[in-house]
Amino acid sequence: MLIVGIAGGTGSGKTTVVRRIIERLPVGCVTVVPQDNYYKDNSHLPMEERQKINFDHPDAIEWTLLIEHIKDLKNKKRIQQPIYSYLTCTRSKETIEIVPSSVIIVEGILILSQPELRELMDLKIFVDADADDRLSRVIQRDIVERGRSVAMVLDRYDKTVKPSHLQFIEPTKRYADIIVPQGGNNQVAINLLTQFIIQHLK
Repeated sequence: MLIVGIAGGTGSGKTTVVRRIIERLPVGCVTVVPQDNYYKDNSHLPMEERQKINFDHPDAIEWTLLIEHIKDLKNKKRIQQPIYSYLTCTRSKETIEIVPSSVIIVEGILILSQPELRELMDLKIFVDADADDRLSRVIQRDIVERGRSVAMVLDRYDKTVKPSHLQFIEPTKRYADIIVPQGGNNQVAINLLTQFIIQHLK
């Protein structure tokens, strides 16, 4: 089993990199574990307070559960992955059963910030992108997927996303084995990563 960590700032193109790697690999050989599913449940907070949550801070994530699940998958055990909604900032009562496979990809902005999680990874990747490119993607995504206005996105970017990126995410670049500039547009890097994984599968 190969455990690959793919980190990078919000809007850097991590999900695109993951998708393009999967497209080049045999069907069914990859299991993806998104960090986003492991945000803490905030149903105990009023909606007004939930909207102030800093999703780019390590404290927002239930690391113990994510680490436990990666260990279980490594031991070829199935897991019950949480389902998280950005619209309500809560976890669903339902879960998704995840089956272990030859390649586990752990994807998320902060996954390289946790030493115990890093130790479980065989390959650590940081997807890099210019700040203005990331902001453009964040605006598009948050309007469509999270029901926010442009003004709300820009306010959140200035108050939490940008400072948290500089404090918590950018510094984790030093833990990466490979840095991928230009995100999902970097075909050379994606091809190299895919070949590395294919060689491991052989």
